[in-house]
Amino acid sequence: MKFPADFIWGTAVSAYQTEGNNSNTDWWLWEHNKKRGQKYPLEPSGLACDSYNRYEEDFELAKQMHNNGIRLSVEWARIEPKEGVFDQKELDHYKKVLKAARDKGLKTYVTLHHFTNPIWFAKKRGWVNLKAPWYFARYAKKCAQELGPLTNVFFTINEPQVLSMICYLLGIWPPNKVNPILSYKCQLILMKAHNEAAKAIKSVGNYTVGIVKHIVWYETFEVRPFFLDRLMAKFLFFLNSDFFIYPILKHVDVIGLNYYFTNQIKNLKPIHPAGMVSNLNWWINPEGLKKVLLHMKRYKVPIYITENGLADTEDKLRKVFIKAMLIACYESMQMGVQLEGYFYWSLIDNFEWHEGYWPKFGLVAIDRKTLARKPRKSFYYYGEICHNNSLGE
Repeated sequence: MKFPADFIWGTAVSAYQTEGNNSNTDWWLWEHNKKRGQKYPLEPSGLACDSYNRYEEDFELAKQMHNNGIRLSVEWARIEPKEGVFDQKELDHYKKVLKAARDKGLKTYVTLHHFTNPIWFAKKRGWVNLKAPWYFARYAKKCAQELGPLTNVFFTINEPQVLSMICYLLGIWPPNKVNPILSYKCQLILMKAHNEAAKAIKSVGNYTVGIVKHIVWYETFEVRPFFLDRLMAKFLFFLNSDFFIYPILKHVDVIGLNYYFTNQIKNLKPIHPAGMVSNLNWWINPEGLKKVLLHMKRYKVPIYITENGLADTEDKLRKVFIKAMLIACYESMQMGVQLEGYFYWSLIDNFEWHEGYWPKFGLVAIDRKTLARKPRKSFYYYGEICHNNSLGE
């Protein structure tokens, strides 16, 4: 199974989850709020992986794995710590980060927003403020002006519908709202924010712009399903795919797909299917990835898998997972899907939001006391695939 010569093999990280000490964000405030501690009594992000200082070490690991691309994010709260005030020191820092990646032979795929917000933005009601798209576009334009020459692809927003659901419908993440109307409003504003940011970036230069979309495949539990179950599966899949993508399609050059699991529907409700699961009880279903990719052909833009990974503390299933998912990728490409790259999540163990540090997604383990990096066996397995540009079958 040989992949195209120009296929991008990479891993992904995000700023807040790895940099450490991102104290000017809404997430940092929430982590240190007593109410959060009562509901989620977990270790706060703190120093995280100290990748703010150890990014060259991380990129060297990616190079050793024969990666030719890296997906990472920049922190809005660092770059624009006060409304309308940009910190040149932080912009220069991110220039060094991107140059260091390039020096290791890694193409750079830069996400501008990966769940966290500056405190000043959060105080203005964040993503339910009708002015939010304008604030975000101003920031995106500045990033394009400063970081554009060192960036291969700009991804505006990571998993916008996850953000709208977990922040405004389930109330798990800040601002911890449980309000369906706000959740829906948030989605519409995020669509607008992407479109305005894309236009702002394009006004600076002819940069490649995309969005990162988390898509879950939905299917029925029964082989001969109840009609309403079939209808529900189709409806839920529509809501987390076409519903969001079509309104922004004119403003994307590429789409990033984050795929982790498939949900099954029984008696109109999602259920946990039997089968191989991650430590987070997510069903490992490569066939779901293939079906999502085939569905995405209709968008007629290049696709990158920007996240696909497994919480596997003992590293027992990760090699099987990677192989199965890459077979699904290869087969979808043989069926006409324009897939241009694959980024495993994640390069290193990191802060997994309200779950804390216990889920281990990394190809590289992080010692929580010393922050020493130690490649797992799956690191070498994935590295061999990247080196050969093939699954060897």
